Amino acid sequence: MDGFYDRKGEPIVHKIISPARRRSFFLLAFFFVGSVFASELGRVDFPTSGSPEAQEAFLEGVLWLHSFEYEDAREHFQRARELDPAFVMAAWGEAMTYNYPVWMRQDQDPAREALARLAPTREERLKLAGTARERRYLEAVEILFGEGDKAERDFAYSRAMESLHRDYPGDLEAASFYALSLLGTCHEGRDVATYMRAAAVVEEVFAKNPRHPGAAHYLIHSYDDPVHAPLGLRAARVYAGIAPAAEHALHMPSHIFLALGMWEETTASNIDSFNAAEARVKRRKQPPERRGYHAMWWLHYSYLQQGRLEEADGLLRDIQADLKAGGAARTRRHYALMRAHNIVETERWGSSPPSPNLEGLSVGVIAADHFVNGYAALRQGQREAARDSLGALMALETSDAVVVVPRLQLAGLIAVSEGRPEEGLEELRQAVKLEQETPFGFGPPLPVKPAHELLGEVLAEMEQFAAAGEHFESALKRSPQRARSLRGLAAALCSTGGKEAAEEVLEELAEVGRASKNREHVWPAACGEPPAHGRGVS
Repeated sequence: MDGFYDRKGEPIVHKIISPARRRSFFLLAFFFVGSVFASELGRVDFPTSGSPEAQEAFLEGVLWLHSFEYEDAREHFQRARELDPAFVMAAWGEAMTYNYPVWMRQDQDPAREALARLAPTREERLKLAGTARERRYLEAVEILFGEGDKAERDFAYSRAMESLHRDYPGDLEAASFYALSLLGTCHEGRDVATYMRAAAVVEEVFAKNPRHPGAAHYLIHSYDDPVHAPLGLRAARVYAGIAPAAEHALHMPSHIFLALGMWEETTASNIDSFNAAEARVKRRKQPPERRGYHAMWWLHYSYLQQGRLEEADGLLRDIQADLKAGGAARTRRHYALMRAHNIVETERWGSSPPSPNLEGLSVGVIAADHFVNGYAALRQGQREAARDSLGALMALETSDAVVVVPRLQLAGLIAVSEGRPEEGLEELRQAVKLEQETPFGFGPPLPVKPAHELLGEVLAEMEQFAAAGEHFESALKRSPQRARSLRGLAAALCSTGGKEAAEEVLEELAEVGRASKNREHVWPAACGEPPAHGRGVS
């Protein structure tokens, strides 16, 4: 194995991280190999054979890249290339900004163009590598954006990164990008074994460099389901402090907080991220569709869980105004999801704003819109409109659970409403089974109405309270501290005389809605009057 050398063969020990973004030393200063460095993006040790000036821009690009701030990362890698046109790792970095592994997407053509600006062919590019290690990085990214099926390339790239990590065990960047590559192979949704392999790799990075933004970030992604989320709390509590300049880093802790039903923390995290996004849009003079809709959506859902309906309504009106002003696909997608969650959580069936134009949106978002329209229509006694929505769901020719589950749910509800309870319950049980078999998805639920929760509510309406309670408990395992599931469980317990257990659930419900002005929003009638204003509930 070779060490890290410059083009003159001298050892490189670059440890500088983003000096242009230094904060006050008493806030973020730290010592590393005898020198003091500070950054609002974190700390990495990534020696290369680039010139010192180009290396500084390159390192800042890497820091932005670890926080998925691709646009900022790209600008810094391009700056590094301007300073050192033959800098192989700067070309590697620019290409990497077009890969979005957690979202299973990439922009192949611009990535290839970025590499081609280094040299027209793969062989010519590889000859420019300053060290054998840099050649390995370049070989890996050539695989990632090479020929063939994307899934095959993702697996081949991950194998290349595994080999690089094995041969350079002291290279924390090789370890970090290998862990991220593993997450990028889960094309069918969360595969727990693969996610835990990624976590095991990046845990070692985090232990060696507690201010590594990629380590904290990828640990959160590895652990952001209700079963493993407690393992991610350490990373969640520090990531925003490691990289406060990164909008995405401010949001990411909420992946763990939401998975654990920590609503106050989820709210605070997404307020910070949303405000940072607003500042970025203003600073860069970007159009409305570039706003922080992702954080807005998560914040809206968190407000709904807390019973903070005025704040939730304000966010919905905000994005609705953007929709009227433009109607970009990104705006329409987030508006559709927020509207769907708003209908499900508030049960204000007849007062919702209209559906957006669904053209070009994903089948999961389209299905969510059709489901909530049918659900709301049925709750208002409009069976024909509900059947129309079911027909629209049936027309979505896919076996994807985000479509099939709401299709089964709406069909079941219609059957129950038409006096066919056993048939309807069977449809709802099939929805539960399919949802249980589907890997956990991070974030607000999609399908928007958890299957166990809906079946529990239908059973409670049939006064089958014991069975209903079991489904609410199952719903809470998948979505901890979800207000409507807590409400349903409390009502079921109150109706069956389980006073002691009910009181414990009611305490949880009161804590969830502590900040709410709408104490009666989800308080179960079966449990009597809600507590006094000082202990408001959602």
